[in-house]
Amino acid sequence: MMLSVEQVSISSKDKKIIDNVTLSIREGEWYALVGQSGSGKSLLSLAIGQMLPPNLRVEGNIYYKELNLLSLSPKQMRTVRGSKLAYIFQDYQGSFTPFRTIGQHFEEYQKAHGISDSKTRRLSAFAALDSVGLDESLYHRYPFQLSGGQLQRVSIAMALLLSPDLLIADEITTALDSVSGHKILELLAMKQKETGFAILFITHDWRHVKRYANRLAVMREGKIVESGEKNFVLAHPQHEYTQTLIHAAPTLNHILSSGAREAEIV
Repeated sequence: MMLSVEQVSISSKDKKIIDNVTLSIREGEWYALVGQSGSGKSLLSLAIGQMLPPNLRVEGNIYYKELNLLSLSPKQMRTVRGSKLAYIFQDYQGSFTPFRTIGQHFEEYQKAHGISDSKTRRLSAFAALDSVGLDESLYHRYPFQLSGGQLQRVSIAMALLLSPDLLIADEITTALDSVSGHKILELLAMKQKETGFAILFITHDWRHVKRYANRLAVMREGKIVESGEKNFVLAHPQHEYTQTLIHAAPTLNHILSSGAREAEIV
């Protein structure tokens, strides 16, 4: 397995937020973690990269292949984030410092991972921008000069810059309009096909689960209530909560027709 989350619980001083969660992600698959806001999806994803706030405590084990991520020191974990696993967040604007150019963000990211040659860093940044359909002229621009879709593409370019094995994508289309969101996910699917990385895809949108995921888990109030192959869960949801979520989502015909209309627009 690429990633194994084994009986993980996350607690604050007086409350258990994540309760004994177990899931696994295979190499090269698109794994969707689905649930309403506040179900604990994002907290679980942050625990994988040791990015939780200091007031929260984690119990259990999280393995990247044979490496227990929770046993690593902060310094060791910094070498894993970016090179082995990378993140793309919903708040794409908050991922950028407004007074630094896109190029300076690429510079700092690569320096942090030991790439010392300035020419190599610059050429790698240009290639990364090109790989997500952006012109290298954006290298000299500031974040506020880019559209939301362009900034999210830059986030993808940076996340994939060091060829990680696992990409954690947390509600990455929520802040985008429908067309921009569709283009972002199509881009991500194309990049995954090219390089074979696995994706932990955190979402509450069943349209995206239907279109892209291989397997999924449904999370409610800090617990996994159902998991399995996408087509089986969508066709035969076992848990009442899963049934409620699916019934509240658009019908399959609406999903397919919406996808066709978006494809025509693109």
